[in-house]
Amino acid sequence: MTTNFTNNNDANAMNPITEDDIANYLANTPDFFERHAQLLAQVQLTSPHGNRAVSLQERQAEMLREKIRGLELKAAEMMRHGKENTAIADKLQRWMRELLLVREARDLPRVAATELSAQFLVPQVGIKVWGVSTEFADEDYAQGASQDAQAFAGSLAVPYCGHNPGLEAAQWLVDPSSAQSLALIPLRAGAAPEAFGLLVLASPDPQRFASDMGTDFLERIGELTSAALSRLRPVVAAATE
Repeated sequence: MTTNFTNNNDANAMNPITEDDIANYLANTPDFFERHAQLLAQVQLTSPHGNRAVSLQERQAEMLREKIRGLELKAAEMMRHGKENTAIADKLQRWMRELLLVREARDLPRVAATELSAQFLVPQVGIKVWGVSTEFADEDYAQGASQDAQAFAGSLAVPYCGHNPGLEAAQWLVDPSSAQSLALIPLRAGAAPEAFGLLVLASPDPQRFASDMGTDFLERIGELTSAALSRLRPVVAAATE
């Protein structure tokens, strides 16, 4: 059986056959190459890896190899991300374990800062809290935060990440001048709108805490730090009738 591509001369002049017509015909006639199998060996295509001509079968094999390579790269990337996530989870667990082992509440800010720096390789970490119980009021971490700094912490719906524009919180660090990028994480009691502290992470690398980075993990750090440091706050007695 043969298929006639030709029309009469007038029709051809008015409606010439286009590449789309041929492509549609081949797509809608799956048995064409069964009836013309010799064409498969005769079709020559240009290889994407050079100017040499290759057969249709060779080109299909190249496309399949490229697809396999793409899948292998994607699988390797997924494995790498999986290992990175496992490593982060392990560091977070070690940090939390150290906090849970703290017996004296007054030591919590120091341990939180020291272990954050050690586990996550943060060059500088600082913490200030306010509104603490009177027994902790003389600690360094409970002093030095101005009303402006407290208001700024309360205004943060999410952690601030970006360059150091000379914020007061940077002055709480051991070496403020080397803090080129900052992450400022408000500390809150549950869903309370007001903040009772501010956690400061700093790096000499301007891109370590970039303004466009995700903050989900920093928010989790803030929640866990807030929960641990809540032991420093006064216990509010339940109202009695």
